Amino acid sequence: MNPTQLIGKLFVSRQKDIDLYDTQAEEIQHSVLRKLIDKAAYTRWGKIYDYRNIKHYEQFKRVPIQDYESLKEDIDRMRHGEKDLLWPGKVVWYAKSSGTTNDRSKFIPVSRDGLDNIHYRGGKDAVALYLRANPHSRFFAGKGLILGGSHAPNFNLPNSLVGDLSAILIQNISPLANLIRVPAKEIALMDEFERKVERIAETTVRRNVTNISGVPSWMLAVIRRILEKTGADTLDEVWPNLEVFFHGGVSFTPYREQYRRLITNPGMHYMETYNASEGFFGLQSDLDDPAMLLMIDYDVFYEFIPLEEVDRPDPNIVPLAGVEVGRNYAMVISTSCGLWRYVLGDTVKFTQKDPYKFVITGRTKSFINAFGEELMVDNAEKGLERACRATGAQVLEYSAAPVFMDDDARCRHQWLIEFSRMPDSLERFRDVLDASLQEINSDYEAKRHKDITLQKLEIIVARPNLFHDWLKRKGKLGGQHKVPRLCNTRENMEEMLRLNGESMEGD
Repeated sequence: MNPTQLIGKLFVSRQKDIDLYDTQAEEIQHSVLRKLIDKAAYTRWGKIYDYRNIKHYEQFKRVPIQDYESLKEDIDRMRHGEKDLLWPGKVVWYAKSSGTTNDRSKFIPVSRDGLDNIHYRGGKDAVALYLRANPHSRFFAGKGLILGGSHAPNFNLPNSLVGDLSAILIQNISPLANLIRVPAKEIALMDEFERKVERIAETTVRRNVTNISGVPSWMLAVIRRILEKTGADTLDEVWPNLEVFFHGGVSFTPYREQYRRLITNPGMHYMETYNASEGFFGLQSDLDDPAMLLMIDYDVFYEFIPLEEVDRPDPNIVPLAGVEVGRNYAMVISTSCGLWRYVLGDTVKFTQKDPYKFVITGRTKSFINAFGEELMVDNAEKGLERACRATGAQVLEYSAAPVFMDDDARCRHQWLIEFSRMPDSLERFRDVLDASLQEINSDYEAKRHKDITLQKLEIIVARPNLFHDWLKRKGKLGGQHKVPRLCNTRENMEEMLRLNGESMEGD
């Protein structure tokens, strides 16, 4: 008997709740806001902004927009044991995320409410929506491989931890969930990534793995090591019942062809999730539609700033009901982890309403706009996909930055690309990428007109493992860390180019 058919019945009620997103989105979000405000009314933050007398959204808007820097003082006090500051009680878990201008890392509070009503709900709903999309699944007939990070004590406070969100989730996961996942907790939480990969490969190759979850770039490292140890050509030979990869953290586009080459089973599914240190926000509900369903009944209230207004002192901020399809927005969240009107840093574009579905288009800080071209990560991914298709190439990792003016007074975009399969012509790859970006982005096209402002982009081929080595040198292997895709400055690019040159000189 297929146990998934029986266990799957436990998800039917939740699937029906999600169906209400089609018709009751505004009411659901209003209830979420009411719940968050009421619960936080007697915190220090709630008293400052008089939460007891907030009755509707327009009154809530008197709370100023926040970023990490504006909340840092309260978060630092919370990390030292103070309670009832941003959220009721004492928060003992902190998700370590990439840093800010003034700090190497951010420490995002993860309250018990947030753990249960945001992060774990997202994981459960990923399964609920996947089983609906794939009714013949044998998901529960085997194990799930969850690739996690690591954690460490927080200021030596009892039971208080700081680390990757995935490590916090694994540390606190239900004992029942532990029965259906691999590797063992002590392996999943190892802090040295390369050793962790080795132990995962050693302990999982003989298990019946039906599903895998993690960041695509780091999961590739695990898959490759497993294939090396077993001598198998594809992962199907090792795990013949593997059927789904729940992926998130970075765009899957650059990795899609590599996964198709390593997992050849035509029944393999890929489901995108939008889970960040700050919360779990979206799930792919239709495996044929890349847009994700915005999860609106968690402990997250959403607002949105039109991207062109992000840096204005008084931007026009709208709730979910006020968004327009096809427009880029910066996401603003209020959550049961104590983040209030917090600018997340991600940009999204809605593809439909009722229910609200969206795609991630980039980061408010991850784009190139050195010459007014406003090149977004979403543009870059689409352009690379076309160039790969035209030349037979496969891109493993990449990063791009502007060249403001070279010795010949020429300005351009410089792309550093690590290929897993070289294009049949690097020049043609460059030309297709450049032409595609002009077609996709009218601002880039205007700046490229007759080579007046921007000249044709430049491609530099990265040596194998360059980006891995760059992340390792910066202490950012594994976990939530990722290669910066588009940068408006040259700091990262210059570091990578030096490392690329150092290695090549030593070869």
